[in-house]
This record gives sequence, structure tokens and C-alpha cells, in this order.
Amino acid sequence: MAPQTETTFDRHERRISPAAIDHALAGASHTPYWLDNDRRPAAAGALNTEIQADLLIVGGGYTGLWTALQAKERDPGRNVVLIEAQRIGWAASGRNGGFCEASLVHGESNGQAHLPTENARLTELGFANLAELIDTIKRYSMDVDLVEQGVLSVATEAHQVAWLREEAQEHAQVDFLDAAATRAMIDSPDFLAGSWDRTGTVLVHPAKLAWELARVCRELGVRIFEHSRAEDLTESSGRLRVGTAAGAVYAARVALATNAFPSLLARHRLHTIPVYDYALMTEPLTAQQREALGWEKLTGLADLNNRFHYARPTLDEQGNFRILYGGYDALYHFGGRVRSRYDTNPATFRKLAAHFLGSFPQLSEVRFSHAWGGAIDTCSRFFAFFDTAYDGRVAYCAGFTGLGVGATRFGAKVMLDLLSAERTELTELQMVRDKPLPFPPEPAAWLGVKLMTHELIRADRNRGRRSAFLKAMDALGMGFDS
Repeated sequence: MAPQTETTFDRHERRISPAAIDHALAGASHTPYWLDNDRRPAAAGALNTEIQADLLIVGGGYTGLWTALQAKERDPGRNVVLIEAQRIGWAASGRNGGFCEASLVHGESNGQAHLPTENARLTELGFANLAELIDTIKRYSMDVDLVEQGVLSVATEAHQVAWLREEAQEHAQVDFLDAAATRAMIDSPDFLAGSWDRTGTVLVHPAKLAWELARVCRELGVRIFEHSRAEDLTESSGRLRVGTAAGAVYAARVALATNAFPSLLARHRLHTIPVYDYALMTEPLTAQQREALGWEKLTGLADLNNRFHYARPTLDEQGNFRILYGGYDALYHFGGRVRSRYDTNPATFRKLAAHFLGSFPQLSEVRFSHAWGGAIDTCSRFFAFFDTAYDGRVAYCAGFTGLGVGATRFGAKVMLDLLSAERTELTELQMVRDKPLPFPPEPAAWLGVKLMTHELIRADRNRGRRSAFLKAMDALGMGFDS
């Protein structure tokens, strides 16, 4: 392998002073920005008795909420119950960047590597899913701050320019932009070129999406119980019983939508690991700062590194322009546990602040109001997998690996098809029938992720060239990016 060189972001970490980073992060709240909102609904009551349901959904994030909504749309008379261990949308669904993508398989190249015979069809299904999701938002008048202005991918290293040009040549909806045109959209000296995908991604306020899904579910007749953690799943007198601390639900069908949290089906425990992602939100920009930056359109932004950054503008409740900036580090903690203390990581916050200040020198006085993190349910193939149990009466879906804002709606649709006991196009997909490779038990999982991260850093510092180790992992179907 050729000698490693500094990346753009290595230089920012070296160049931005600790005092500037301290100033930018001083006083930042560690509550996720999206959840720090007076419009957050009051919590529903906990389940404190035994009840019956046709369909029980375990989990009050996007996967569970989309399952409940579509179940009632298919059969308005169905008795649907949803239980959530804490609050609706409090985990990944209320902490993510709000990028709602058409892709179901973490990008075309990843889909081609894993499912070459049906990748083209999955692309079609993904765009159909995104269109149906947007239609649902509009049909139910969901207030989710929907923005349909696409995403700008940018080259921050010279070798990445060719990648963007190739992408634009292959996709009619993608425009290639040279350095001047890219900086005219969003001005950063780091940006060497860009590709603007106008239709493959929309932006939403992620917490509002969860809250509005819950509102619509209740209006359709779904009973929702919060602070009701599912403790066990058993069979009782021909029904499925899910117990909580103070009650139980007896159901004909159960959809498990717990994602990063341990499944009630033990056989899935090694198929996902919780990887922690982090983000910052700026205080409102002044009119002069926004003019210096550009960013007239509310377009999303991402770079092309293995350890990539994502950023997006948002208008707060007072109409002020802010920027979310996240990504880069993706951290796995030994033992694979989800812990609230992992939601805060000062070292990563400092890296992100340095990268932001270095990339946007015209915003050197901007401070961050919020700095937070959360767990991503990561599987080895980087897109969702499915399973059934109890003779098809229980369905399971997890492993969205950062694509859950859009793909959870598709996952919910698949689970409902699986629970119907009917063969459909979706139940027959290889994507649905095949499982990703499981992660090894500890300490091998922790060591493997550490080694993978080290090799991804080397690749970023070697003009994107993947090492023999990364190529071997790609061949095994366990290729990673951040």
C-alpha cells in the first residue's frame, strides 16, 4: 500500500485551535435537538393490565409506527396495539439527521454486491416506497417539515471528483457540478466538485415524523402504550403472549420492531450490533453568515469518505436557519450494549466541531446549541433483514444501518405481508429470504470492528484504495463504511 497522507479533515483537526473548539461547544445541550421541542407530545400511559389484540407491535420507533399505520389502512377493523419501552421516537427515530432516502440497500453498489439479480427491482421498489411515504405525509397532513430538494454529495479529496462525474453520467436525476458550481450552492474551500441528486432523498424533522405517525395511528384506532417494556414472548392457549412489568398483551400476530435493542427472539442477537453516531446542531445563523455560506436551497449534504460527514439545514420553530453536522466517527462499545452514557462523546464532538469550523471558515464565530448521539442498528450487509417465528405468527425486521427514515416503511410493509401468510412479491424477494452474516461473539466482534475502522481510516488516507483486508471483508459480504 502507498504511503498514507493527511485527509482534509485530518488537517482541520490539526489546524483548528482547542480554544476555538471550546468556544464553539461551550454550553451545548446533550439532549437531541429534535427532541428538545415544546411540541413534543405528552407520554401515553403505561400498560397496567392484560388486553387482547389482533396485532401487537413491539417498538415505538419508525418501524413499529409504520407497521401500525399500514396495518390499519389494510384492515380498519383490525385491533392493533403498540407498546414502547420508553417514549415514542426517543431513540434513533428522534436522533437521526432526517435524511429519508429512496435506497433500500445502502446504495446501488452495495445492493449490486449482495443482490445482483434483484438490485434493479429493489431500486424501483425503493423509489416507489419514497413516493408512497411522501404521499402518506401529505394525505394525512403530517407536519414533519418535509423538504424535497435533494442531496448534494461533495468531493473533498481530488480522487473523489471522478466518482461524482461517473455517478452523474449513470443517473439522469443527478447533476454533476464543478468546484465553482458546487461552491455557488454551498461555499466551502474543501469542496472540489459535487453531484446533486434531486429526487433520491427528502429531508424531514425526524422527531416530528415519529410524533405525527403516532398521531395518525391513534386517529385510526391504534392503542399505544408508552413506558411498557416487552419482557418476554411466549405462547399461551393458542395466543402469543408478550408480558410487560405490569401487564400483558395476548395477540394473534406480533411484529417485533426493536431494531438496535435486543430482540425477544434470541437467535437474532448476533445479527445486529449498536454502532454509535454523533451530531451537532448550530445556533441560528445570522443573515450575514448565511449569505456568506450560500445554501439558499434546503438541500442535504454529504461527503464521500469512508468516515463520511452528513449535514443539512433546518428552520427552527421561529424560522431561524440552523445547520446539523454529524457522522465521521461510528463507535462500537465492547459487549454490544445500548447505554444512555454512550449518547455523549466529547472527543467526537470536538472532532466534528473542528471539521465544521475548518470546512466553513466564514462561520468561525458560530456556536453549537446541541451535541448528541445515538445507536444505529447495524448489520453486516448494511440493509434490513427479516425473519418469522411461531409458525409465521411473529415477524421481525431490523438492521437498517442508518437508512431507517425511509426504509422502515418498506420493512413494515414486508412484515405485514409475512404475517398475512400469503406469498407476495415482497415475501419472495431474496432480500427478505436471505439473512446477513452474523457478527462473532465477544471479544471477536469488538476486535473486528476496531480492525475494520483502522483499515477504513487507512483507505481514506490512501486515496480511497481498499486494503487486502477490506477486499476480503467485501468478498465475505461484511464490507463496512461509517
